[in-house]
Amino acid sequence: MSYTGESGEVSATAVPMAEMRALTMKSGTVARFVATGSSTRGDFGLYRWEMRAHTGGATGHFHRTFSESFYVLDGNPSFFNGESWLAGEPGFFLYIPQGGIHGFRNDSPAPATFLILFSPGVAREGYFEALAEIGATGRQMTKADWADLYARHDQVMVE
Repeated sequence: MSYTGESGEVSATAVPMAEMRALTMKSGTVARFVATGSSTRGDFGLYRWEMRAHTGGATGHFHRTFSESFYVLDGNPSFFNGESWLAGEPGFFLYIPQGGIHGFRNDSPAPATFLILFSPGVAREGYFEALAEIGATGRQMTKADWADLYARHDQVMVE
């Protein structure tokens, strides 16, 4: 039991979309930080991912310390479940437990929007901020640089 009070408390948080922090990646993908782990007391992180048509995303990888879930709002993005790529559509949901290999992209000729949920609420925004900065600055990354970035953010890449 996390809450031991008797009568509840006024503690809800509302964030209009216009006030959500957004990052734009080099590909044009927009990552909106709906709820970060720091704003949910570490319970979860929720991000809105807006991808242009024919945009790459994440290749096969897994995480040791958190699960990841996807829920498609619009479009037809594709999701890798560790064995094959699955076609997403509005209402499609994919849950990946810790250690589960996964990836995502938007092969379709239309934009796609989906939610990404991380649990517990690790500071995943740091990883996305680093990717956006690398894309914006054109920084050349060595294998060692990538290995360090992945290690700091529990991103284990698979071939």
